[in-house]
Amino acid sequence: MPSVQFTSHLRKVAPIEPIAVCGDTVRHALDEVFARHPKVRSYILDDQEKLRKHVVIFVDGARLQGGSDLAFAVSPASQIYVLQALSGG
Repeated sequence: MPSVQFTSHLRKVAPIEPIAVCGDTVRHALDEVFARHPKVRSYILDDQEKLRKHVVIFVDGARLQGGSDLAFAVSPASQIYVLQALSGG
């Protein structure tokens, strides 16, 4: 089963430990996380169900690029890391 882990910046809404999920794409894996932890969704996706501007996803150490990030295929052994960049001055 793929696992999903969130950056410490999301600890107030996301689980601390990695979550084992079912799914063959990043989107399917995240949907399972959102079903268990609904508050996480609005921090990761915008109102059009796309990744928020300051959210970055790594799968097995590779940064996903472009608008098709959520359709990226994952394997049962994949590790998905979701990071929220900090911005501002």
